[in-house]
Amino acid sequence: MNAAAQIDPATARQLSQRFNRVFETCEATEDLFSKDAFFDLNMPVWRFQLQGPEAFAAQLQQINQGVVRIEILRTVPTLSGFVTEHEEHQDVDGQDFPARRLWLCEVEAGRIVTVVGYCSGEWNQELRDRHATEAPMIRWAP
Repeated sequence: MNAAAQIDPATARQLSQRFNRVFETCEATEDLFSKDAFFDLNMPVWRFQLQGPEAFAAQLQQINQGVVRIEILRTVPTLSGFVTEHEEHQDVDGQDFPARRLWLCEVEAGRIVTVVGYCSGEWNQELRDRHATEAPMIRWAP
């Protein structure tokens, strides 16, 4: 894709919102993803790949343990798609398990064709308390 075809910010935001909704609903449709969309998922101590929106939705269903809420922190258009950063909050038995993620999404013909994701992992309250003591944040980004 050339620079003239860069996705405009409004389209990037709309695709990002739809993409992020998948984490809450576990429904990944072919009007958002190409039928052979490729997912390369990088976790703190693991990496795996999936192909197809159904496989991605099934993976989310498998790992979700409670109600999921996504907060989109930012979305930036790129020459061939967009980058979005989100914070997921999962309510598991009344406890919040947040995870921060960065997603590089490539788009063709209005559909996401490739997703590369980087995840911080889920942090329970004990880990968040330890982090606050041992490595306090200077500022929260964005």
